[in-house]
Amino acid sequence: MEAASANRPIRSYVLRQGRVSNAQQRAHAELLPRYGIPFREAYLDLDAEFGRPAPKLLEIGFGMGETTATMAAAHPEKDYVGVEVHTPGVGSLLKQIGERKLGNVRIIPHDAVEVLKSMIRPLSLDGVHIFFPDPWPKLRHHKRRLVQPTFVALLSERLKPGGYLHVATDWAPYAEQVLAVLAAEPRLANTARGYAPRPDYRPLTKFEQRGLKLGHAVHDIIFRRA
Repeated sequence: MEAASANRPIRSYVLRQGRVSNAQQRAHAELLPRYGIPFREAYLDLDAEFGRPAPKLLEIGFGMGETTATMAAAHPEKDYVGVEVHTPGVGSLLKQIGERKLGNVRIIPHDAVEVLKSMIRPLSLDGVHIFFPDPWPKLRHHKRRLVQPTFVALLSERLKPGGYLHVATDWAPYAEQVLAVLAAEPRLANTARGYAPRPDYRPLTKFEQRGLKLGHAVHDIIFRRA
């Protein structure tokens, strides 16, 4: 997500909104005022946003929110901040927040790079999850991949000492790039020799289960800030 010019930043996503269901629209209207955090150019007080001190985890690109909601339900002692630009996904996670009565999730419907730069304090996060980012497989599109050196440096600045960065992908060439980029960041150290086993906190998604049945390997890459 490095800027191509002063006026045209390269995005790691294309804003295809898709169909928003009636239930998602209703959740968006009723629950976003309570569980959403509008973008602003000022650092958040995350403890104040959740009304308590607790480990703070950032979920970048949560898709339809299934994984985020499942983790938040399984770990009520942790707080999750989800960042997503696609309206159907935001509505889907809001719907799950309402159905599961999850008080430990907040959503910022905005670009992740701008959120990290403007809203997340340095040394404030206990963990960052980037699960199945768009691999942009064509060579000419590699510049759109989210995990780039400048972005990883920004993430590292926002992690507390001991905090972790967890990327999962089923696209082997992207996994190799992620591993190399994270290994080159001096503030991060690999928690495994190469790829890590899937930790218990990351649930298997339906998408992932289908891929595993087809023989698609999933790579978990977990680094920790020194």
